[in-house]
Amino acid sequence: MSAQEFLSHSPRLEDYWRAIVLFGRNAASYKFALAKTLLELNARSGQLLKLGELAPVYAQHIAAHLKNADKQTTAASSRFLSACRQFNTGELTANELTEETLRRGFANVIDAFHVVNQGAIARPFFIDERAAHAGIRITDEFAQLLTEAPPETLQSEVESRWRLVETSWALGIGRNLLGIDLDAKGEELFSVDRGMRRKAITSSRSALNGYQKGKCFYCFGRIMQAPGGVDTDVDHFFPHALKAAGFGLSVDGIWNLVLSCQACNRGANGKFARLPAIGLLARLYRRNEFLITSQHPLRETLMFQTGRDVAARRDFLNHFYARASAVLLHAWSPAERCPALF
Repeated sequence: MSAQEFLSHSPRLEDYWRAIVLFGRNAASYKFALAKTLLELNARSGQLLKLGELAPVYAQHIAAHLKNADKQTTAASSRFLSACRQFNTGELTANELTEETLRRGFANVIDAFHVVNQGAIARPFFIDERAAHAGIRITDEFAQLLTEAPPETLQSEVESRWRLVETSWALGIGRNLLGIDLDAKGEELFSVDRGMRRKAITSSRSALNGYQKGKCFYCFGRIMQAPGGVDTDVDHFFPHALKAAGFGLSVDGIWNLVLSCQACNRGANGKFARLPAIGLLARLYRRNEFLITSQHPLRETLMFQTGRDVAARRDFLNHFYARASAVLLHAWSPAERCPALF
């Protein structure tokens, strides 16, 4: 499934935003930093954001991430990133870093921000006015985006994606299989490096939310990620109880984790340890294909868990469902609340 298929069903503005974050080319982390900067500044429609306003916030996000992950681009070197490192070591002041950011930090990111799968999205969130006014002009779309989705949720999704991409670069995804597992107690994703050291990556909720378009996997109702407003469960599509029936650790794989509202997962008519109806299996397949076609960084883990090609992944899910049906017997269907989005 392509990013275009992710945007099907009359895409909302938050779908366009998520396509930028999830399906944009990951050659550097600058797009994540710019996305976080725009959300943090909370600009209004029509506002001109001068590069001088963007630069300090944008550079601080890059510098903060460099402290935990020194690789922030696939390029061999970057004078801008070198300046951010010098800021972290005290060799540059905040003003000097801002000046260097204005010289080098926006060279490609503004041009590339809205590009997904080699083409620009239909509804941009800003207009490039660097030549005429040394800044970018915020569009109605960005202002409306902040009414469609909580900014805190969008921020957490960008941060989660950024951390996952950093992990894939750090482990050398082209040379080593990237294994990402779930710490069920902390609901956090983690990896294990070559020295068998465990590295916490990010919240499983934030990592999965964007691919479900901010909706419950089962009923498509809105799920909340904002601090103090979490009503979201990390649910095993195939119930966790199957581990005790000999299904093994694969039940805890990313492929089998979905985000659910509490009503669907454990409400009065919730799923609990029942098997979702067969029609929902296709939905799980589509959600997983969204993850795989976004390239980084859960792609390799999912392909390792479910199959290297489309046919193998379909066979895996169908076989797993047949086995689970023989054990669990009873199927569960969610109450219909909202139109299907994937």
